Amino acid sequence: MVKTLGMLFGIVFLLCGMAGAGASRTFFKIFGLVYAVVAILGFMKGEGMLLNMISNNPADTWLHVVLAVAMLAIGFLSPKQTA
Repeated sequence: MVKTLGMLFGIVFLLCGMAGAGASRTFFKIFGLVYAVVAILGFMKGEGMLLNMISNNPADTWLHVVLAVAMLAIGFLSPKQTA
C-alpha cells in the first residue's frame, strides 16, 4: 500500500511539473501539509503503524519532518513567475 501511495505521489508530482510552476507550487504546499500531519501523528503515536498504512519509527518521523519543511519552503517561498 505504501509503495503504491509513493508511486502515486511521484506520478502526481511529474504531472504537476509538466503543467508548470504554479501547479508545482500547489503540489509542494499540499503534500508539505500532508507530510507535516504524518510527522505530527508519528510523534504522537511513537513506533507502529500510522492509520494502518504507514510504518513508523523515529527515523521515519524525522524524515517526514524534513520532507514537510522542504516542501512547504519550496511551495510558499519560491518566487512566482510572471510572463
